[in-house]
Amino acid sequence: MAKRLVRGIGVFLIVVVLLLLGTGAALYYLNSPSPEIPRDGYMFKILRGENLSAIAERLKREGLIRSDMLLILFSRLNNTQTSFKNGYFRILPGDSMIDVHELLVSGYQEQVKLTIPEGWTVKKIARYVEDKGIAGREEFLEAASSTALLDQFGIPAENLEGYLYPDTYFFPRGYSAYGVVEEMVENFFRRLAEIAPEGLQEQPERLHRTIIMASIVEREYRREEEAPLIASVFYNRLDFNIGLESCATLGYIITDIQNKPHPPFLSVEDKRIDSPYNTYKWAGLPPGPISSPGAVALKAAFHPADTEFYYFVLKNPNTGEHYFSENLQEHNWAKYYYLKRVEAGG
Repeated sequence: MAKRLVRGIGVFLIVVVLLLLGTGAALYYLNSPSPEIPRDGYMFKILRGENLSAIAERLKREGLIRSDMLLILFSRLNNTQTSFKNGYFRILPGDSMIDVHELLVSGYQEQVKLTIPEGWTVKKIARYVEDKGIAGREEFLEAASSTALLDQFGIPAENLEGYLYPDTYFFPRGYSAYGVVEEMVENFFRRLAEIAPEGLQEQPERLHRTIIMASIVEREYRREEEAPLIASVFYNRLDFNIGLESCATLGYIITDIQNKPHPPFLSVEDKRIDSPYNTYKWAGLPPGPISSPGAVALKAAFHPADTEFYYFVLKNPNTGEHYFSENLQEHNWAKYYYLKRVEAGG
């Protein structure tokens, strides 16, 4: 009887040891680095407010860890369920599940600061992003014309000109151009919800027209208080089917469509350029935005001043102040008076 008891205990202990060894081997395997991590690493983005389960599931689905359940269990044992930081993280070959956990909880990110000024175009932003070493220019331009992104945000256009919100961003070097563009457009709609929430309720085509207007106002105004006045001029001209005659649209044709340097001044020949963006030649809005409008221009486009102005001319090049006129006679006088003063240095 005693021998059987000893033998039974021995078998039990062997089973326990085998189970422990098996469990240990399984845990070791599930914690080991995923072979699917690319040689130069993988950029993983944690969205603001994303919870542990969603993060773990995406890490598993994107081949960065072997088990989402083990990450969830490990995080709960360490009480880090709500400690994951949002942002961009480079996961490297050789990173175990525990390494990934520590990276995402520590929040360590190698990021490059991007400051996009108001009024920049997609092409100018693309060159800047490449100069900063984040993504290639051509890759960025391709992403900015992505039908997937256009469909995702419901933008009725051929590219995302006008929807890359001017702001300060932080991206790691080597981050995908698609991800950079997507974040800028997401930021545009976040900011639009603050600036003009009614715009989000509009039909995409109507919203797009307002963004086109904002992009023109952005390139025309120099003093914030004048932006709604400039918007009113353009809306008044639209109402009467008068060409907008915006110099900014000519500048866009020359620099971003013809890829030429911006001329020191716009000539009569420039005003005759055959392009749908030429608002001297054609009435109505151009087919798309000509820049990335910021908060001031967006507010002006959604809430223009109520005026009878149809013209404006630069009154003071030093302060950026304009003179606004209700009729052509007054406008011609203002052009003669103020432009002559500018030429004379007065």
